[in-house]
Amino acid sequence: MSREMLQGTLDMLVLQILALGPMHGWGITQRIEQISESVLRVNQGSLYPALYRLEEQGWIASDWRGTENNRQAKFYSLTAEGTRQLASEKENWTRLAGAVGRILGAV
Repeated sequence: MSREMLQGTLDMLVLQILALGPMHGWGITQRIEQISESVLRVNQGSLYPALYRLEEQGWIASDWRGTENNRQAKFYSLTAEGTRQLASEKENWTRLAGAVGRILGAV
């Protein structure tokens, strides 16, 4: 994922993925890649600072759990405040995408 696109969308994408249910970091990156049909790829160096930032904002919470391979991993989940933030981000994204679409269609 490019740095410019990353800054504007990574938080929203992470919140959306966590709306599907609690997940560990590697699972989040895999789900983003899977749903986007490999168009979007998030590296760990971008993901973890975003997760820390979202947790500081109170939009996600974390706890340690066992994984399918019996390893411990930090799982992240959406908070009630995160759900409200996601709704706001989606509304803003829809408005922005519509405006860009109108501009691109004007030529």
